[in-house]
Amino acid sequence: MENKNTALLVMDMQASIVSMLPVNAAPTSNVIKAIAHARNNGFPVIYIVVGFRQGLPEVSSNNKGFSASKERLANTDMNEWMKIDVAVAPQANDIIVTKRRVSAFTGSDLEVVLRAFDVKHLVLTGVATSGVVLSTVREAADKDYALTVLSDACADGDEEVHRVLTTKVFTRQADVITTDEWSKL
Repeated sequence: MENKNTALLVMDMQASIVSMLPVNAAPTSNVIKAIAHARNNGFPVIYIVVGFRQGLPEVSSNNKGFSASKERLANTDMNEWMKIDVAVAPQANDIIVTKRRVSAFTGSDLEVVLRAFDVKHLVLTGVATSGVVLSTVREAADKDYALTVLSDACADGDEEVHRVLTTKVFTRQADVITTDEWSKL
């Protein structure tokens, strides 16, 4: 596994999203460890948040996943909804990328940022394993990034789905290891 030209992606760790997980399922403590390891090694820490303009004009009725939330979120303050959980809050020099769909790449400038840092290897953390992590693994693999998924720094509302993805699906396109294993590399 290559650590040169590496960036850590902290994905959808928004307070509004993390709060939907059972308290014991949130990967927060391991994401904190991953962030510390990345910073100690000089790797960029890039936060990915899902967000929309007020009223969610970007959400099409054809998008089954997001359109189900459009009415519920229509009067929500999007700036508040997009706030990153304070436990993993970015530092002044960290980059925050806003995406408009599930994958970290879709509707965002993530690729531009990665090119600027000459990143070739992505280390993925975040919520949900079946959402942003899965979609980002698939798209990043198609874009020829080397990938590492920190299995204990990701979480999903369904533990079985998380297990299947991290043990059977992601391993086809990424190295899947724990945060402690990554910190020893």
